Amino acid sequence: MTVSPRRCSNSHACTRSNVRQGGQAATEYLVVCAALAFILFYPIQDSVSPDKARTTVQIVLQAFQSAYQNISYAISLPG
Repeated sequence: MTVSPRRCSNSHACTRSNVRQGGQAATEYLVVCAALAFILFYPIQDSVSPDKARTTVQIVLQAFQSAYQNISYAISLPG
C-alpha cells in the first residue's frame, strides 16, 4: 500500500487555494448561466412575425408544435 505524497506542505495554503478555485468556478458558472438566460429570453425579430418580437424559447416551442402537428397529420392518413 503506497501513500500518495501531499501536494502542499502547508495545509492552510492548500485550503485557501481550494476556496479560491471554488469561488472562481462559481463565478464562471454564474456567467455562463446568465449568458444562456440572456440568449434564450432576449426578444428578437424573425421573419415569421416581423411586427412582434419573440424570444428564442418561443421560436423553438413554435417549431416543435408545428413539427408535432405535421407528424400527427402524417400518422393519421390512411395507409
